[in-house]
Amino acid sequence: MARVDTNRVSSPRIFTASSPSSGPLGQVTPTRLAATETPDSDCPTSRGLLSQRMRLQGFARLVHGKAPMRVLAIGSSSTEGVGASMPARTYPARFEAELRGRLRLKDVRVVNAGIGGETAEASVDRLEAQLAKTKFDLVVWQVGTNDAVRGDDEGRFRALLERGLRAARAARAELVFLDQQFYPTIRDPLKYERFVQLIHTVAQEYGAPVLSRYKLMKTWGERSPRELPTMLASDGFHMSDRGYHCLASAMGGAMTELAGETVVPSVVSASGGATPTTVSLSRR
Repeated sequence: MARVDTNRVSSPRIFTASSPSSGPLGQVTPTRLAATETPDSDCPTSRGLLSQRMRLQGFARLVHGKAPMRVLAIGSSSTEGVGASMPARTYPARFEAELRGRLRLKDVRVVNAGIGGETAEASVDRLEAQLAKTKFDLVVWQVGTNDAVRGDDEGRFRALLERGLRAARAARAELVFLDQQFYPTIRDPLKYERFVQLIHTVAQEYGAPVLSRYKLMKTWGERSPRELPTMLASDGFHMSDRGYHCLASAMGGAMTELAGETVVPSVVSASGGATPTTVSLSRR
């Protein structure tokens, strides 16, 4: 089985787009990216990432009012960016670029509060602490991979998910789940998928959206045996630069839907790719 992110660190490496971060070998690399700056802009289909069609009211108001937005990305190694070549290529940095580009948000900040190896219990403790000291408009909670790999108690896992949702609501922050990754060497797929399903079940009960990374990555693997390996790091478990980019791109499209907007391709740019253009959906 591929090595799992069991190496913990004492505190999260928090990267933001407003300040430089240390890259490989101590280099300082800015995390702010143009929406079109990608290691590989040719991503496969991202249909189905969003678990259910809905509208996040608070998020939509901020988007349509072009108001400042603060987003907390919290989770384990997939949020921290294990497998990425530099902080600027983690999914939170890419996701911020997507929000800026797709939704024309000038004042948006995504805080990366990921810690590798973390389970839901430690994550919800930190979530509550972060929300108690800092105002966030949106929380993206990447959770459940290490719990599923370890085979933790499913009832306890469900209770922790509910606790996180209650904490976000008490802090008046909207919460979006980012579920577990798919990888080829899952030891017990049936048990693993029960943990995936628990996130979707709890989210549906509480009216929270889920960005289904598991379904997305599994679709990549089914699409072509050569597709999924390009999305994974050399350990076959964590995501690669391309994987994080394509995940963030899919998340950007899903968040556009949650804002009550739709994305249509514009004319092809000089680089050969289509630049996303946002138009409002008609409202009933």
